[in-house]
Amino acid sequence: MSKKIRTRFAPSPTGPLHMGGVRTALYCYLFAKKNQGDFILRIEDTDQTRFVPGAEQYIVDTLKWCGIEPNEGFEFGGNYGPYRQSERKAMYRKYAEELIEKGHAYYVFTSDDNWPTVKEELIKQGNPSPKYDNVTRQYLKNSLTLPADEVQKRLEAGEEYAIRYKMPRNEEVRFEDKIRSWVSFNTNQLDDKVLLKSDGMPTYHLANVVDDHLMEITDVVRGEEWLPSTPLHVKLYESFGWEMPSFSHLPLILKPDGKGKLSKRDGDRLGFPVFPLNWTDPETGEQSQGYRERGFLPDAFVNMLALLGWNPGTEQEIFTLEELVEAFSLERVGKSGARFDFEKTKWFNQQYIKSKSNEELALLTKEDFEKHKYEASVEKLAIICDLIKERATFLHEFPSLGYYFFEDVREYDTKNLVKKWDGTKEPFFMDLINSLNSLETFSAEEIETCVKTKMEAAGLGFGQVLPILRISITGTMQGPPVFSVMSLLGKSICSDRLHKGITLAKSL
Repeated sequence: MSKKIRTRFAPSPTGPLHMGGVRTALYCYLFAKKNQGDFILRIEDTDQTRFVPGAEQYIVDTLKWCGIEPNEGFEFGGNYGPYRQSERKAMYRKYAEELIEKGHAYYVFTSDDNWPTVKEELIKQGNPSPKYDNVTRQYLKNSLTLPADEVQKRLEAGEEYAIRYKMPRNEEVRFEDKIRSWVSFNTNQLDDKVLLKSDGMPTYHLANVVDDHLMEITDVVRGEEWLPSTPLHVKLYESFGWEMPSFSHLPLILKPDGKGKLSKRDGDRLGFPVFPLNWTDPETGEQSQGYRERGFLPDAFVNMLALLGWNPGTEQEIFTLEELVEAFSLERVGKSGARFDFEKTKWFNQQYIKSKSNEELALLTKEDFEKHKYEASVEKLAIICDLIKERATFLHEFPSLGYYFFEDVREYDTKNLVKKWDGTKEPFFMDLINSLNSLETFSAEEIETCVKTKMEAAGLGFGQVLPILRISITGTMQGPPVFSVMSLLGKSICSDRLHKGITLAKSL
């Protein structure tokens, strides 16, 4: 019987969650759900010096907003906790000591570690990046080179120490990656990483492997920046004698020009967010806008992220979360970086706005309308949203796109008004106003019939009448069907605006 699939998203709380991190969480979620497995959130805060207040809650809020909530983990509960590594500190030393007993690790006494001096000397001698590895360790002070009795005395005296992994010499480490197929490293390329720091905190490498084993993680899905660390993790699994999870290393999200990893600086420079939610730096007070506050729907954001590196193998671009779960496979994630396209991201948002019901849009935009002092019932907002949603890219644009439903026209397209107006049309429009005012039902259909009847009687075409009518009512040639707009505005307002339009046209 195969083991139940368990994936984990394990971010560090060092600041706001980058959209690349959200994509990793999304792929972990999709893979787990596709295989009826569990998706776990673990906070990897072993580096306490980089901890940023508020970052943990930001991670949780982001996953909830995106609709990819873990069914187990930090803030979500479960049987494998605690899910914050700093709360698991006591358990890691035991595993580091076990590696020493098995001959796979060794002590480095903090007070007598001569590596910084030797490293500086090697740099002076022309080695730009010397490593603490299977060659240099034999010339350094550690439990491999010090007499055994001296090591024991130091330990009994309570001297501070770190524990490093003893990387074997000239071995090939091979592992299969679901995205990159077989990957191979030679251990001579690798250094002896610190596993346990002198303050008792584990490094990422030890904590990551121990926690994945104890939490029964079957599939590790993470960014490609962790690929060079994977051979050490493979060796750690071997050294402990544990079953190893499968690995999948995701490609980078690239800048729009494809040259390098997408960063916050790129977003600032080119005018788009790189974080899912607003973030205020607790130290500097610097504010960064998020996709949510920019007016993006979470469904659109998730859909865009899913296709940023993964190819469904079909022409389909719009997916619900359920459809993504059904279609997703790690084998269809590309090896090369995925170029970010903000225009395409906006397109996704447009598609999702169009697909929302008018009632949903009314509820989503009600607060934005109220910020502009535009008061209306949800029922009326639903009608307005239906009329203007075709032109909206963001939710916050609705009030500006439909302002003329709540206040007088602010600005007229006088250029087109001049083109279409001549003095002979005034009698026609004055007669049209009277006819519109006499309509029993001021519906879009009745208004359209009235206008067409008057045009035919006067021998005028749509191009001679509709532009003047539309500019008078909304100020612009663009926008929703003018008869529907007029019906919602009502007779009195339409009459006033047509009078103003005629007066303006005559004055130009």
